[in-house]
Amino acid sequence: MQTPSNPEAQRAAGPPGGAFVALALAGSGGSGVMTAGTMLLDAAARAGLYGLMVRTSGPQIRGGEAAGLLRLGRTPQDALGDHFDLLLAMDWGNVNRFADEIPLHAGSLVIGDSDEGDAPEVFARSGAACVALPLKKMAKAIPGCWVNMIALGLAGGLCGLPITALEAALRASWKRADEGLVANLAALHKGFEQASAHAAMQGMARLEAGAAATARRWLISGNEAAGYGAVRGGIRFVAAYPITPATELLEWMAPALTRVGGSLLQAEDELASVNMIIGASYGGVPSLTATAGPGLALMTEAIGLAVCAEVPIVVVDVMRGGPSTGIPAKSEQSDLAFAVSGLPGDAPRLVVAPNSIADCLHATQWAVQLAEALQTAAIVLSDQFMGQSRAIIDEPPEGGPVAQRQTVAAHTADYKRYRDTPSGVSPMAIPGTPGVVYTADGLEHTEAGIPSSQSRDHLLQLAKRERKLALFDYGPRWADVEGQGDCAEECAVITFGSVTGTVREAVARANAAGCPTRLISLRLLAPALPEKLDAALAGVTRVLVVEQNHGAQLYRYLRAMYDLPGKPRSFHRPGPLPLRPAELAAVIVEWQRAAALERVPA
Repeated sequence: MQTPSNPEAQRAAGPPGGAFVALALAGSGGSGVMTAGTMLLDAAARAGLYGLMVRTSGPQIRGGEAAGLLRLGRTPQDALGDHFDLLLAMDWGNVNRFADEIPLHAGSLVIGDSDEGDAPEVFARSGAACVALPLKKMAKAIPGCWVNMIALGLAGGLCGLPITALEAALRASWKRADEGLVANLAALHKGFEQASAHAAMQGMARLEAGAAATARRWLISGNEAAGYGAVRGGIRFVAAYPITPATELLEWMAPALTRVGGSLLQAEDELASVNMIIGASYGGVPSLTATAGPGLALMTEAIGLAVCAEVPIVVVDVMRGGPSTGIPAKSEQSDLAFAVSGLPGDAPRLVVAPNSIADCLHATQWAVQLAEALQTAAIVLSDQFMGQSRAIIDEPPEGGPVAQRQTVAAHTADYKRYRDTPSGVSPMAIPGTPGVVYTADGLEHTEAGIPSSQSRDHLLQLAKRERKLALFDYGPRWADVEGQGDCAEECAVITFGSVTGTVREAVARANAAGCPTRLISLRLLAPALPEKLDAALAGVTRVLVVEQNHGAQLYRYLRAMYDLPGKPRSFHRPGPLPLRPAELAAVIVEWQRAAALERVPA
């Protein structure tokens, strides 16, 4: 979708550069693109800035093209923005395959190796300035160095990062003082010097280093944040089968669990992993598995077992492009419909969606607490964008919700595991507790746990399982509502997950363009909370639902579960291309202005 050329839409699109700088480091697999990008992010944190780095690669198992997409600024960065100010390619390889993911503008700068030939036409025709440098020859002139360290110094200098921060990032990564470190420090300085050696490079947007951070900042990925949130929430057992893009979560948790007395077991497949965590949780240990869409599909029957037997489990689904194997290394919010309604029978479950890399920690921790308190299955909907990206975030505060499961004391008289309590939650007997024995399986049952096919028992247990989720007080975490209270806001944008960062920027631009807009980012997708959403939409007459999938899954879900005001609209697109703030801001501005004209009397 092209941004309209009217002044209001241009204002909504925002100026290039300014509050942030965006750059892409690209090259063939093995060229060290991600290493340089990670060090650049570390240097930005040391310079008092925030940043985001998104990984993108082709469909190959190993090797092939790769790119690190970065955005640095003085405020937390949760989206990539509209375009890139710099494309630095260590070699051209198949970098042209990323052309749609690396939009440039007339003020952009493209740098490539002079021995690699001219920049591909798809980049050159953007109007960006193109500069060719002998990157590999420069590296060869410094024995023992890597060309990506030339690129690190060059990119850091062009972005405005101080050489001291770049040096500190390199030293921290190297971890030993040897000839290799000396050579690569020299390469870093050589690249940094090049940033001011060419007149064509002087027009690129730069950032001044921020003030020294008053609090510690973390450099963390969404998968690592989710793993840490799980541990903080009380998870002590993980069983999982590796799958892109969730594997890093499991790799991080393996050593982390041992430090808190827990353990991780690699199962033979997804079916085994989910059944293992059901068994561990039944034994009293809060448990989790992590997967992607194909794995979640395989786990469906077992998740239904956890719901029926009221055994708490947490399943983190790091969504990727689908269907089937889909696009493993690209992001998409296309598992939503399956997560909220994909189990056999009437099986109420929790679905929690973090809306930023930092929120992956808090939302996963909350999901563990909810699953344990409500004795059911919780699905955490992350995605590849958050899971495999790295961001600079403020150090999270200690504490937060911790798992607290309601259990029964030994020798409790007239114990019934599935007693129909007012809250719907009934105390759970941990195996081995003297004097309280019951059967837990996937069959419908009586209050005592005895398998039953009687209509009364089925209805009683269905209502019990539904009621405990409906009556629970989820507090303010159910959604982030921004802008509520301004009576002038007649428009609200509802979204979820990683798209929230882009929507937030678009809403800010719409507000600046004179179109007051409210943002509602849903964190608790299931169960539905009509009363809370009604309150969040007070005064709103128009709703726009924004998501990254082909079938408008959130829009259809909201239309089914809620009475939305007016005639709701949907703005959706599948991956792998991210949504851009400018296109979304233009939609909001045009929509509101068109609605205003409709209200003007003829």
